[in-house]
Amino acid sequence: MEILCCPLVRLAVRRCPTRTLLLAAACLLVLFMVLQVGRSWAYWDRRLERFKYRRSRGLYHVEGSPGSPGGGADLLTGARPVSPPGSTGSNVVYITLRSRRVQPVARGTARPKQRVKTSRNKSRHDDAFTQESARGQARTLGSSIKATWRERTLDYRDHNTSDQTREAQPRGTSIRIYSETAPPWLSAQDVQAMRFLADAEVSRVREVSFMDAGSFLVFESDRSTLRGGTDRAEPLGGLVCQQGRCGVLGDPGDPSQVFGFHLDRVLGLNRTLPAVSRQFGLIHGGQPCPVVWWDPSLYPEAFAAGRSTVRLTWAEYQSSLKQRCWHGNQTPRPDSGCSSVHHQDWSKLALFDFLLQVHHRLDPACCGFRPREEDVCVGRGEEECVDQNHVALTNIRVRGHDPRHLVFTNNTGSFLRSEHHLDYRLLEGVQELPEQAIEVLRSSKLRQRLLQSLFLDASYWWSQGGRRGIERLIDVIERRAKLLLTFVTAHGVKVTPMTS
Repeated sequence: MEILCCPLVRLAVRRCPTRTLLLAAACLLVLFMVLQVGRSWAYWDRRLERFKYRRSRGLYHVEGSPGSPGGGADLLTGARPVSPPGSTGSNVVYITLRSRRVQPVARGTARPKQRVKTSRNKSRHDDAFTQESARGQARTLGSSIKATWRERTLDYRDHNTSDQTREAQPRGTSIRIYSETAPPWLSAQDVQAMRFLADAEVSRVREVSFMDAGSFLVFESDRSTLRGGTDRAEPLGGLVCQQGRCGVLGDPGDPSQVFGFHLDRVLGLNRTLPAVSRQFGLIHGGQPCPVVWWDPSLYPEAFAAGRSTVRLTWAEYQSSLKQRCWHGNQTPRPDSGCSSVHHQDWSKLALFDFLLQVHHRLDPACCGFRPREEDVCVGRGEEECVDQNHVALTNIRVRGHDPRHLVFTNNTGSFLRSEHHLDYRLLEGVQELPEQAIEVLRSSKLRQRLLQSLFLDASYWWSQGGRRGIERLIDVIERRAKLLLTFVTAHGVKVTPMTS
């Protein structure tokens, strides 16, 4: 620029002083514009580098196997569908852990406060059910039965055309499986049951009462297929549930039912019933609530009979643990006092209940921890806890055709119980634990597998506050897992393979 301007300035000074000033001003203006353009280019180069850096980090980093496509990622979660049919890539979406995960607040909060928003202007149908208690006890209808109820049964078909029902039951499924197969710890029957619970068209909701389990709500679907299939109706009543087209509704404030199902499958215990989260427009004010599959084998005659229950006291349970009943498929002596349950299933139950702090099975009187007001303790008192041998265990379920294996039902635990008030009585007398479950707890795979498994249920995922809320729940389980491993080492508990 100086090479061009200096000769022109000298020539202009000799001929006309006025033109000299104009020419000098023009040169300065051109030089100023060139400098501004250079600064602008440098600024946008820096912006582009920052944008690329942020895109490379991301909140969710999803890994696919070789051959998986790079596009088609979910904008909300960062997950992307894996290879289409016919490709050689893996069929599972993997949610990897972040390199710098923000540590949650040191409390067992279940979900953010701002997640649930209920409308003040509720319709008259919303009054059919109210928010259930924090412990998942289903309230009886009593005098609050509205005109929409006929013989304690709410017919959903009368309201299928309402706007509220259409909003509560969208056509899109909440089960997110972006591949041909689900994670390996979920069987094909699990996925089928999850899709039914999440997508089946609800025909009726009825209250079922049993003497040993109180009352609870069951939804029925008398369609032969899920949404989008044929419209052939089936007979009403217990036959629908006998065909496996019913689900038990739980408390909206209880995150342990769905979480417990996925934890059970990840640990390889396979003793819980499939459970998902779902919204019902006429129940619980439209809030997402856990729905557990109604297993027909637990109810031989549907509504006419209760579940198969194993009745034994704490002393009899401890005796079964010491004798290792049915070990090696050896039939115990008639006078041994053994129950029909295999000793390995007691070990699985103790491990599962300790991680979720489910006390109502092995510690119904709340003798092993300091109960709170919302904890349901059966006949708790000084006499029950001093003379523990006569305390009767509750909710010990088996199938009629398979009395050796337990079925974990009503898995209402507590994520809010701190490490200083855990119920270690659940582990008393346990001499061995399943090797597969302990290996998962010892490895770093527990968090990633739980994230991957819980991600499948979109309704539950977002009802708990997304990934941040889910990670808080996993934090609680991981801390309890460390205490469990410390207990195993300190008390010499054996870790053995349990394939049955």
